[in-house]
Amino acid sequence: MAENNFMKKSVPGKVSLLSHRRSVHGGEEDYKKRLLKITSLAVLIAVCTSFVAKLLVLLIDLITNISFHGSFSAESSSPADNTLGPLVIAIPAIGGIVVGLMAFYGSKAIRGHGIPEAMEQVLTNKSKIHPIVTILKPISSAISIGTGGPFGAEGPIIATGGSLGSNIGQLLEITSDERKILLAAGAAAGMSAIFGSPIAAIFLAIELLLFEFSPRSIIPVALACIVGAAGHHFFFGVRPIFPMKTFEQPASLTAVSVYAILGMVIGIFSVFVTKIVYFVEDMFEKLPVHWMWWPALGGIVVGVIGLIVPRTLGVGYSNIRDILAGGLTSQILWVLCLLKLTSWAIALGSGTSGGTLAPLFTIGGAAGAVLGGIILQIFPASGITIPLAGLVGMSAMFAGASRAVMTSIIFALETTGQFNSFLPVLASCITAYFVSFMMMENTIMTEKIARRGIKAPHSYEPDALVETRVEQVMKEALVVNEDMTIQELRNQLSDDTEPDEYIVIVDSEKKVKGIVNTSVVSNFQHNSERTVGSLVEVQNFSVRGDESLRTAVEMMTGERVDALSVISKDSKTIGVLSYKDVLSAYKDKFDEKERRHRSISLRRRGLKMVSRARRLMKKTKTSP
Repeated sequence: MAENNFMKKSVPGKVSLLSHRRSVHGGEEDYKKRLLKITSLAVLIAVCTSFVAKLLVLLIDLITNISFHGSFSAESSSPADNTLGPLVIAIPAIGGIVVGLMAFYGSKAIRGHGIPEAMEQVLTNKSKIHPIVTILKPISSAISIGTGGPFGAEGPIIATGGSLGSNIGQLLEITSDERKILLAAGAAAGMSAIFGSPIAAIFLAIELLLFEFSPRSIIPVALACIVGAAGHHFFFGVRPIFPMKTFEQPASLTAVSVYAILGMVIGIFSVFVTKIVYFVEDMFEKLPVHWMWWPALGGIVVGVIGLIVPRTLGVGYSNIRDILAGGLTSQILWVLCLLKLTSWAIALGSGTSGGTLAPLFTIGGAAGAVLGGIILQIFPASGITIPLAGLVGMSAMFAGASRAVMTSIIFALETTGQFNSFLPVLASCITAYFVSFMMMENTIMTEKIARRGIKAPHSYEPDALVETRVEQVMKEALVVNEDMTIQELRNQLSDDTEPDEYIVIVDSEKKVKGIVNTSVVSNFQHNSERTVGSLVEVQNFSVRGDESLRTAVEMMTGERVDALSVISKDSKTIGVLSYKDVLSAYKDKFDEKERRHRSISLRRRGLKMVSRARRLMKKTKTSP
């Protein structure tokens, strides 16, 4: 009836909790079948992403050889070895023009380094990425990097893998959460395929894309990362991508303390780097030139810097290897750190297509090695080494700039194979993370979307609704037989000084028939001799008292009802749960978390101890 529209009209009759779960969530068996389906799709996406990773690297090498060496070859080469002289300035500018045209006529979404854009789609667009991005992103990135752009290949392939997962998810009849998992699986598989770091890739997906830790997401993503790592071994070899000289023994306690301080300094530097990137982006926004031409302007600066220091051009993985090998002089490290930062910040701020991981590793590694050399000159007995200081700087820079702290720690270990460096890396990443959190509201990954009013989660906390049982917050219910007349019920309610908001209607066998709001009874204007059972025209849904509030909320939202009858294990009615009770319980949990109180009083405990001592002394004196 119109008066009882607080619950959804449906077929009369009681539906059990298990039936509800099957209708809304498909039940446990269906849940496992869907997990198997999503996992199979994630593995397939990872296989495709591995091939795309190899093709992207080949395409970058091909464009690099054509642009800087004049040869049509896909052999691995570096733009730093070019002999073009001043003509090198034009190469990144030409690449910028091409990327700008692709963004203008193709899709503006190819601009930037990809991870913030993927985060935005996860948070606001149900993980839907336009199919054209899957094609244009790797091509535009290959052109940008191949013509000297100071980026790594990992950013584009992460974005491309995510786009591929999203597109496959859009072709199938799946939920937005399942599509998010496929997007994250593709992105993580891309990182694993490039770096051969499956565990770090899993944490990258958790910290930057999934924002959750559950079996339904971890299993597909983890298997996708394993497949991506297998693709890396097949296409690029089994050795660590950044080999280092083996550290025979773990660092001493003194050295770990120094590395922690070093991580703190790098953390401050990471805040500065993030601010610089977005300052440059803001400066481009003020130019009286259409954004399509910004990558070309940024390319000119990249070319000028590349003419001065050729090492700043291109992917630059060789720079990271040289830093970690400890073979670069302090002067080269300083120049590489500052000019790579300048070139990368201007190129990224111009809106061209590229990544952030490799540049951050290069800048942080160079800064760490420089600071390590200074520390050794001042404190030669500190026990640190320049290669390990470079590794610490590399991982701490990424931990501070992105605040993906677990990814940073595991990445440093996986890509170098130096597990004896665990404590220095852990100490430096945590201190860098702490400094970044205290000094900077957003990260290099979230600042862009934060400016668009999108807030990314930055914590993983227990769900208050899962921790609370229904019986802890339900209200006692007035239970009446369906044969009672409306007038009789009115009389009973009038005698009650505080009538319940909801009334449970049961049949002759004490089985719940439905719930009625007391206002419906009070405002009923028709025949008062009708039975209260006639007011129930909605399907009843019940929840057990020992179930979590999360289950109850899922039932309420799934069936669009305001209240549920609460039953015991033997199906007896024990109360009513309304949305107001849920909100009240959530508020209580929030207040409890925020409330400051002292559980142990030292003063009170001290007074008790003194009193006990006095009694003991008095007893001792009086005893014979």
